[in-house]
Amino acid sequence: MFRPRRIDVNAADRVLAAENPGRPRGLRCHGSRVVVDHFGEDVAAEYDSDEADMFSPAALGPAVELLTELAGADAALELGIGTGRVALPLSARGVPVHGIDLSEAMLARLRAKPGSERIDVTTGDFARTRAPGEFGLVFLVFNTINNLTTQDEQVDCFRNAARHLPPGGRFVIEVGVPALQKLPFGETHAPFDFGAGHVGIDEYDVVDRGLISHHFWRRDGRWDLDSLPMRYVWPAELDLMARLAGMRLVERWADWDRSPFTRTSGKHVSVWHKEAG
Repeated sequence: MFRPRRIDVNAADRVLAAENPGRPRGLRCHGSRVVVDHFGEDVAAEYDSDEADMFSPAALGPAVELLTELAGADAALELGIGTGRVALPLSARGVPVHGIDLSEAMLARLRAKPGSERIDVTTGDFARTRAPGEFGLVFLVFNTINNLTTQDEQVDCFRNAARHLPPGGRFVIEVGVPALQKLPFGETHAPFDFGAGHVGIDEYDVVDRGLISHHFWRRDGRWDLDSLPMRYVWPAELDLMARLAGMRLVERWADWDRSPFTRTSGKHVSVWHKEAG
């Protein structure tokens, strides 16, 4: 039986960092802000294989289908486009796609893939970076909103999405529901995956709504650790952020297949539209 209190993730991080000194985190300056790039060359090199399940037709098909429908005849903007997991098949469906991403290493992987020549990319912090043009759809998938580690940054992201949309345009986010119900009283660590090649443990700070997602990967006969700082956010808080950006909720589902969102749903796909004025 798993007992969270016996896991010293910080100690494990120190040991693995000593064993794997080549996992730096890059710094990027955007105006007066210094932004940390947690998706450097080492992470980008393994990203597609580590997240192989998310590239399966079962995972991608419903997402691409819904986004294609929501985009209609308009162009789409993906915030945090990464290696193009969603953007490439969406572009293949005939939707003009533009992407914003901070990680040059992830974008290099995207540019090396067939079909990437159809996708325009702007390098920068997706919470504030402006892409040229206007888009009928802006979307942010796979918990990427959590990569913004402060409430202000998340609000900035909503406002940036709204700046790219005309009235009636849509903003879509896919993100997990904070799994605080999995935490025994007084505990801070919640496991979310145990496998032969991967162990995942989320570390929660319920005071500041901080979250560190620890991923232990079995590679080449040894365990590597990638720890990603995040900020978890509740659906109602996202709705308020949307209101601050001049948008209102129009749909919320439990998944891309439009299954109903309930009190036991582990994630949600939410759609807000930009109001006139």
